[in-house]
Amino acid sequence: MNCRKFLAAGFLVSMLAVAVSARPADKPSTTIKGYVIDSACTFTKNLKKPLSPECAVACAKAGSPLVIQTAGGTVYLPIDDAQPAKSQNDRLMPYAGQMVSVTGKVYEKGGARAIVIEKIEAAAGK
Repeated sequence: MNCRKFLAAGFLVSMLAVAVSARPADKPSTTIKGYVIDSACTFTKNLKKPLSPECAVACAKAGSPLVIQTAGGTVYLPIDDAQPAKSQNDRLMPYAGQMVSVTGKVYEKGGARAIVIEKIEAAAGK
């Protein structure tokens, strides 16, 4: 009986060690540079950059998620790593329609990219 408990405890400790070592918090931070743009416009209108900050703000206020699009066309969806997760639009709104430099943890799944923003600041032009 004691042997079974010992083996079970060992198994649980091993599983916990694996789970802790694979935590997303261990991902390195990456810095990306791009425009804060309305997600619908970047996909449906194939825009390279926002039409204007006012347009991006209006779309965001209407509920469209803001995303970050690099000069190469890569789109990053800003996400929250908290549970429950919340929209990042409020955080991006001051930069809507502008070029930004964003540092955070990048995730990829099924061809999509997302970033948990650690730091965001206005960046110079292209």
